[in-house]
Amino acid sequence: MIIERLSQEHLNIEKLLAILERELEVFDRGDRADYEVIHAVISYFEVYPEVYHHPQEDLVFAKLRARDPAAAAKVGDLAREHQKGAQLLRRVAQAVDGVLAEREILRQDVDLIVRDFIAHERRHMRMEERDFFPVALKVLKPQDWTEIASAATSHNDPLFSDVAEERFDTLRAHIVRLEQEADAERK
Repeated sequence: MIIERLSQEHLNIEKLLAILERELEVFDRGDRADYEVIHAVISYFEVYPEVYHHPQEDLVFAKLRARDPAAAAKVGDLAREHQKGAQLLRRVAQAVDGVLAEREILRQDVDLIVRDFIAHERRHMRMEERDFFPVALKVLKPQDWTEIASAATSHNDPLFSDVAEERFDTLRAHIVRLEQEADAERK
């Protein structure tokens, strides 16, 4: 079911936000963050949510709006939320590029820009999990889900599927290493 896939993708996105947060902590300490990983995270966010994840949510939201406009209105303006996330991501990419180009940019400004993006994404996903997904499951009929499924593009997540794209290999390896380190610390 599409909602289960979207929820799983939110879990995957959270893993990337946690990695971005860890790299930001390294940067904040004055150490050199892993910019290859940061660029891979940015690249992922530029591609996957915009091209695959959000369009799937948009299909569900359009059906919800058609079936129950009041319920859709309570969810809010998903398109605007997605646009805001894309704008914040562009700011992150520009800030990282500025650091790498050794432009004068305050460390706390970079921190604020990256943390703003992370906080927005987490708030947005919480809202969808709390408000949007449950109301869609409640309101939409089986025929709506069938229509959504037929309109949805089938896709594999370029990072979290078995056939991950090469450009995400570094990030995938970093995620695996971080998960192994976290598991080792818990034992």
